[in-house]
Amino acid sequence: MRAVSGILAEGLVKMDESGDHRLQTERGVWLCTLRPDGSAHITPVWFVYISDTWWIGCRATSVKVRNVRADPRVVLTLTDPDRPLVAQGLAEVHSAAEFPAVVMSAFMAKYDWNPATIDGSGASRVLVRVSGERWLMAGKPG
Repeated sequence: MRAVSGILAEGLVKMDESGDHRLQTERGVWLCTLRPDGSAHITPVWFVYISDTWWIGCRATSVKVRNVRADPRVVLTLTDPDRPLVAQGLAEVHSAAEFPAVVMSAFMAKYDWNPATIDGSGASRVLVRVSGERWLMAGKPG
């Protein structure tokens, strides 16, 4: 999913430089996972985007994590409808022992937040790693 401008012959969309910038600077992304009955579960999440990979910190007990464990297909979208960025990918869950240092540093730099920190719920923390299969929209409304 490397970012360059234009539309590919196969109909897959690639992103321009403004999209790359948004992936580094925007604070939230909408994550859509699939419930066991196939219905959508959509939630706003904090993220970092490193080397064509999305990383999302969450509670191990969250609905989104339960959904990803059952069905790894996800869609992510940045919030501006005038400049939509929509990516489709496959997610996998990483336990705290597998948190890459570069990802942890990126969360600290972007949010001043450590995604391994256990909150008041007492639930353990995980990282959801999303490898993109393709961009569905990249900066222009369809």
